[in-house]
Amino acid sequence: MPASPQTADANPGGLRTVDLCRNYELGGNIVRAVADVTLQVEAGEFAALLGTSGSGKSTLLGLLAGMDKATSGSITVAGTTLAGLSRNDLAAYRLHTAGMIFQSFNLIATMTLLENVELPLRFAGVDRKQREPLAREALGRVGLTDRVHHRPNELSGGQQQRGAIARAIINHPKVLFADEPTGNLDSRTGIEIMELIRGLNQSEGMTVMMVTHEPHLAERYANRILHMADGQLLTENRPAETQA
Repeated sequence: MPASPQTADANPGGLRTVDLCRNYELGGNIVRAVADVTLQVEAGEFAALLGTSGSGKSTLLGLLAGMDKATSGSITVAGTTLAGLSRNDLAAYRLHTAGMIFQSFNLIATMTLLENVELPLRFAGVDRKQREPLAREALGRVGLTDRVHHRPNELSGGQQQRGAIARAIINHPKVLFADEPTGNLDSRTGIEIMELIRGLNQSEGMTVMMVTHEPHLAERYANRILHMADGQLLTENRPAETQA
């Protein structure tokens, strides 16, 4: 089993960035998708990133999740400093520290739900005999014990997202990153998914960083809301009380 990257931080389940930048070259011009972002999210917080399309919120999330590399600045997540990590260490970070949920679910169409959820265990080198019971346990946590042999096209959008959450939490990550997790769902199903994510945050102390363009969801579920525009963090607020 690949080892987790070395850690060196006093905030074991939280995250921190200092002067974080991500630049792209477009038509000979430099576009600053993330510009000098400094933030700290404590272990166990549920933070929401709000902003219009192009504000940089998904780029920032991708940097934190280890899916993209910063142009400059530093990122530390659950004690792991991402700068300078090798490709193998970044893969280990994504396996053991950062769970990722996507708007489009990203389940593999030719695999059953059980096989999709087992994938991170396969990459982590978990023995075949252990993978199935662990995957079934994760699917049970999201209410899908009766759908394990279905393929994605046989599932509703909400069921696919639940399966994607099971896959994201199979290795017990310290931080759960969610990029518009309700974007492809109707409002009722979206609330069910948000309740599930909040449950993981509250019952397991899992830090959550969520990107959304829906202020009412951020206000209802997050205990910290960060507003982005033009690649910069502008303001933040803490809802007085999240709703039950």
